[in-house]
Amino acid sequence: MKFFFFLAWLGSRLAEHWRGVGLLLVLGMVVTIRAFAQGGALVQGDANECLAIPALVAPVLDGRLDDPLWQTAPRITRFTQRELQLGMPSTERTEVAVAYDEQYLYLAVWCYDQNSKSLIARELRRDFDYTIDDNFIVVVDPYRDRRNGIMLVTNPVGARADLQIFNNGASTNAFWNGVWDVRTRMTDEGWFAEFVIPFYTFKYRVGVEEQEWGINFERNIRHKREQVRWQGWARDHRIEQMNLAGSLRGLQQLSQNQMVEIKPYGLGGGEFKADQRRAVGNWGGDVNYLLNPTYRLNLTINTDFAQVESDQQQINLTRFPLFFPELREFFLEGDDYFNFGFGGNRIIPFYTRRMGLDDQRESVPILAGARLLGKEDDRTLGLMSIQTAATENQASTNYTTASWRQDVGGQSVVSAVTTNRITANRWHSTNGINGRYSTSKLWGNKNLDLGGAILHTYATDKGWITEATAYRFYVHYPNDRWSVFASAQRGPEAFDPEVGLMLRRGFREQFVDVGYRPRPRKRTHWIRQYDFRPVQLNHTQYDDNGAIQSLNYSVQFLGLDTKSGESLSLNHGVVAEGLRAPFELAPDIVIPQGMYWWRQSTARLRTFRGRKLALDSRWAWGQFYDGQSVQTQTEILWRSSRYLGFNLRFEHNQIDLPVGTLETNLVGFRMTYALNPKVFGSLLSQWNSAQDELNINFRLQVIPGIGKDFFLIVNQLYSTSFRTWLPTRSTVLGKLIWRLVV
Repeated sequence: MKFFFFLAWLGSRLAEHWRGVGLLLVLGMVVTIRAFAQGGALVQGDANECLAIPALVAPVLDGRLDDPLWQTAPRITRFTQRELQLGMPSTERTEVAVAYDEQYLYLAVWCYDQNSKSLIARELRRDFDYTIDDNFIVVVDPYRDRRNGIMLVTNPVGARADLQIFNNGASTNAFWNGVWDVRTRMTDEGWFAEFVIPFYTFKYRVGVEEQEWGINFERNIRHKREQVRWQGWARDHRIEQMNLAGSLRGLQQLSQNQMVEIKPYGLGGGEFKADQRRAVGNWGGDVNYLLNPTYRLNLTINTDFAQVESDQQQINLTRFPLFFPELREFFLEGDDYFNFGFGGNRIIPFYTRRMGLDDQRESVPILAGARLLGKEDDRTLGLMSIQTAATENQASTNYTTASWRQDVGGQSVVSAVTTNRITANRWHSTNGINGRYSTSKLWGNKNLDLGGAILHTYATDKGWITEATAYRFYVHYPNDRWSVFASAQRGPEAFDPEVGLMLRRGFREQFVDVGYRPRPRKRTHWIRQYDFRPVQLNHTQYDDNGAIQSLNYSVQFLGLDTKSGESLSLNHGVVAEGLRAPFELAPDIVIPQGMYWWRQSTARLRTFRGRKLALDSRWAWGQFYDGQSVQTQTEILWRSSRYLGFNLRFEHNQIDLPVGTLETNLVGFRMTYALNPKVFGSLLSQWNSAQDELNINFRLQVIPGIGKDFFLIVNQLYSTSFRTWLPTRSTVLGKLIWRLVV
């Protein structure tokens, strides 16, 4: 307990006196002391190789695994528990075999289960929520750089999910849709899966007679809350950490032919307003040119994003803008290549949502674009250029960004990135360098990251401004028992990344989060893990004089996860806001300028999401500026079957201030449906009382073949200002994307 009191005292002192670099040094010493005290590494054995054998006859993709190939192929059989009993053998037998031919990599998976009727498989749709179902995960590092790869996931009913892995799991892209397929089968013995993956889905080394790839496997047995893994099963490690993967050997003389993938689209429909009806039609497409297995050129013409689901609405009770994540696949696929390494969302140097939207958030057509991504030896290169059309609010604009990244040592990296916005008479540029030292072998098997970035912005109409420079430095010790994150950053008033997003301007910020997560020693204990956070501190100052802009210090004095999948957390903290100008919280509610301090408590309860009915509820109560507030957020998830699921989200805010009372409500309803893994969709409706607007979005997706898609999209917007539903705009669109390989 002395350590907790020391951290609390340290946090309070630093809130008054620290400077960013000093904080990082102090937290670095704390991390070192605690990590050294724990010591020790988990011994996982030497069986870390998986052999792929040639397939003289391709297996039939049906999930039966009765092909002669699978009867003779060598199998991986040693899986070790990560949860619930660390280091113990899996309670259910799991086996994996790998084969290949000239075009495809094949995987066979045997997931035996002594109680197969208890299997949890509630999802059928593409990119399903695999965290709630029984599933099998394979991660592959074809370049064997022990940093980057792809993850493929399926469940007992053949749903598919995939993502790209970057920087040894430091970031991922869940919106990536690779070309691959899987079939599954359920029996009284368990469930079984058969994967087929074309080699052009991977990026691997050229000129190598026999390949060595990285590969790892994980199985989640949800009805037992058990997680087993082939390699890297220490609790401090994640499946995305490619440096812990085993070796896939046996791949010989893989094809290195060039390939051209053409994906044209056609779109048609109509838009309807109260006084206007117009037909909507467009065409365009993408061309993906595989120059070799490591470099890929993407071209896009008349880029369209009609199939992207609507943003999840938010209610803003702060004086800063909201952040909405990028959802468009074209920009997400290369997102990591152009990452400035700045982290967080206070400053986002390259915010791709700037492309395709003007300052009034009106759509801007994207005429064409090109992107080159690839890796050679220890160098990663990226280049992207997008040209948008001219509109009433914005001239035709070119956005060009380029990146260079150099691998250093086993897991570390240095890189440089530039992003440019160019119009006929003006050029703006954001340039930066960043670096990260990373290891997963600190004192045996602990993770540690140290990094930083420095950025500068320049515009031809403003000239060179030395003060237009921002920085961020951080230390991260992300481990199971102890976790520490601390950062210091600065964004001066002169720093203005026009192709980025600034949630705050003219600020200096220090952040620290310390977590202590012990596990009960008794295996029969119903609690899986506690979660205490003695220090959660975010201190933001005005850059010009160091005065408090915002401060949030909280202590999570109780947090726990149960073996049955439930979690509970209780927090109490102090909040401060320094207003230099009056803050308009809502029409007719203006908070006077001044310094405000208040206390607030929060509680959160979550039940296991793998159940048919699940709940996630958060409450916050206490003071708010010079008044009082009560805020509730509740999400109810009901899966009536694997074909149909419902999600109800409700947010209510009641704020009482001397200058007035504000009450807001946000209701979101989402229905997901799937006839099979290739026919699925959703219905999303959202109502926000702050805007008096109801938005309904319907999506149907049909996959005639891998890489081919048909979408039916219906958007309906209603005004609820006059206590009635008044339709203001309707859009009905059909979009077909086809895939051709040359």
